[in-house]
Amino acid sequence: MPDLRYEAPETVDAAVALLAGESGDARVLAGGTDVLVQLHADMIEPDLIVDIKKIPEVTGIVQENGGWRVGAATKGMEICGHPEFAAAWPGVIDGVKLIGSIQVKGRASIGGNLCNASPGADSVPAIIVSRAIARIVGPGGSREIPVEDVAIAPGKTSLEKGEIITSFFFPERPPHSGGAYLRFTPRTEMDIAVVGVGVDLTLDDGGTCTDARVSLGAVAPRALVVDEAAQALIGTKVDDAALEKLAAAASAACRPINDKRGTVEFRTKVAGVLARRTALIALERARQN
Repeated sequence: MPDLRYEAPETVDAAVALLAGESGDARVLAGGTDVLVQLHADMIEPDLIVDIKKIPEVTGIVQENGGWRVGAATKGMEICGHPEFAAAWPGVIDGVKLIGSIQVKGRASIGGNLCNASPGADSVPAIIVSRAIARIVGPGGSREIPVEDVAIAPGKTSLEKGEIITSFFFPERPPHSGGAYLRFTPRTEMDIAVVGVGVDLTLDDGGTCTDARVSLGAVAPRALVVDEAAQALIGTKVDDAALEKLAAAASAACRPINDKRGTVEFRTKVAGVLARRTALIALERARQN
């Protein structure tokens, strides 16, 4: 591909200018674990690759307003190895740990995992239930949107020409909060989710669920926020009756496809089973906090 250009700007403004000024297909390289694979497999034929790893604002993890600001190109292994962030958001860590091998996580980022827009991306449901906010910078300035509004279809995002995600903000955690992510795959490792479920919940001092969030991956064209499943938990002690309603709501929300990795019926059933299991892990973590 002789006409492919590679640029590694050192500022957000320079990256935005490059992306906005390219008349052909421009791709952002955060870790490269998706883009480079697609490039070598001739799945994409970009005219420009913009490597953003040299930009300080898009890497690192810092506390901000009681929560955490995580750079969109921060390596997965750096996120997993950050003890304070991991303690606050164990469900996010569950998802990030499942992004490929250790070597892949040494390069891959949650920004890249999200913007690749795969319905089965492991970190995405976990980030969605954390109520993370994506900061987007483009030719028109900066804007912020919920993570669930980034991917709109397989391989497609809501980002406009020239825009990049620079960071994610994870809000301050209330007491007695916990989150978790589980997936089902045919193999134990190095596989793509057939179903993925993220659950985050908060308890009051008496153990009643006061807030919850449920997201499903790999069962629709993009990761879903399932409000009905969350409502099944709120106001309960997360007992068997609530968990049954949660499972039913999760299965009802599924809009999966049939493929060699799982049928519609299988994915729909597994979504309910996994939602229950994930909620129990989140519940135990909330009780410990």
